[in-house]
Amino acid sequence: MIDTNKQSAKLAGLGLAKHRSYNEVIEFLDSRWSVPVDKSLERIKKLDSALKSPSKLNTIFVSGTNGKSLTINFISQLLKEDGLSVGSLYSPHILTYNERISLDNETISNKLFTEIANEVINTAESLDIKAHASEILTMLALVYFKKNNADVAVLEVNNNSSWDPVNICLPKVLAITRVTSITGEESNDEVKEKIKQIAEISKPECWVISADQSKINLQIIEEQVISKGANWAMPIRKLVTLSYPFEQLHGRCAALAERCAQIFVEKFLNDDATVVSDSLLVRPKGQRGRPTLEIKRQSELNPRRTLEHFWKEVVNTLPGRFQLLDKEKPTLLLDSANNVDALSNVLLGIRLLHYQRSLKGLTIIIGCEDDSLQNPEFLKLIRYFFKKTSGQVIFCPVEKSIYNKASNAFNLEKLTNDVKNVKVKAKSAKNFSDAFESAKQSVDERHGLVVITGSESIVNEYWNYKGIKKI
Repeated sequence: MIDTNKQSAKLAGLGLAKHRSYNEVIEFLDSRWSVPVDKSLERIKKLDSALKSPSKLNTIFVSGTNGKSLTINFISQLLKEDGLSVGSLYSPHILTYNERISLDNETISNKLFTEIANEVINTAESLDIKAHASEILTMLALVYFKKNNADVAVLEVNNNSSWDPVNICLPKVLAITRVTSITGEESNDEVKEKIKQIAEISKPECWVISADQSKINLQIIEEQVISKGANWAMPIRKLVTLSYPFEQLHGRCAALAERCAQIFVEKFLNDDATVVSDSLLVRPKGQRGRPTLEIKRQSELNPRRTLEHFWKEVVNTLPGRFQLLDKEKPTLLLDSANNVDALSNVLLGIRLLHYQRSLKGLTIIIGCEDDSLQNPEFLKLIRYFFKKTSGQVIFCPVEKSIYNKASNAFNLEKLTNDVKNVKVKAKSAKNFSDAFESAKQSVDERHGLVVITGSESIVNEYWNYKGIKKI
């Protein structure tokens, strides 16, 4: 039985506790995105201490420009497969804050989310701490994992790495997906500085691994890691092939996840942790290289589950991350890509789907939440794509997410005209409903494809349009 109310009960005795409903917790979190960021991490350190240091869990950090959530999902599934209890903290969410926090790939329930949020918020108020939403969510996740005796927590670190509240934890492993320019306009020096900031979060004795393909980037990371007294664990090894088209899209994230999970199991697994004897991640001694005839005979008589089996079964279950709804008419593809680098991967995936099955009509609805796509690199990307693939783009205004209010507004008419000027068929819509109805009419019902991308908010609007509410 999980005791989620002990701290709140203590505060209630002091007349300080307040029990908020789920809706009230959501409203409270929404109101806290505008709180100034605490770069010193002093606020969350005080919270952590008052809540009996849930930060002392075994943790794995995942950072980089794109692919973080997917890598966390893969790492969590691999470690769960090996018998571990695994907590996961993602950012951002599509529909509800609950999506950010899961244990053994099960999203936290509304009831537990509300109870633990009240515990964290009441503790912050008792200490006179005006916490940022990210600090509350981080502590909520850590408390949840600790109460459930998680063997390890896999935590996403945002691009402002050193300021992220998860840095109160001491990571055993740091996985870096890849580091690129978000807009395509950042200079090499700016990208290098971003790489250094990410590598800075490594701690002594931490193992660091990266899926970045740039030798220069890898060299910068290695130098930074060694200077911090951490361990550089390169290169990542090749995995078995994922199903088409995910090998081309997610192959390196999967390879990074396997290497990361393997290092954790081999280097840091506690003796009392429950791990299945036939681990997918650790090969028994004496069985490296080509197997003997006897081992082959035994494996035929007693086949064991392998990584090949695992990767054949694993699919991307994260909402809004190249989520293909092929039962819909027409087929829908949802992806929350909100920058040029992420969008280029989505366009690659569309092209691969077209190679697999010729598309009879393609419309891409791009939700314009801010001005991140209003740049020359986006125009080059979209022009090159439609040179080889026929279709159209519909630009759609969306309501900004609560944690993206500070971003710059875009000019819908200018963006649409800029795309038309590079000879791509484009138009704008007043709202998502108009954009979606227009897109459906422009493609074949059985063999067409409608893509919804550009931001988390546009994916949210699709589910709201379908009648799936936030609460």
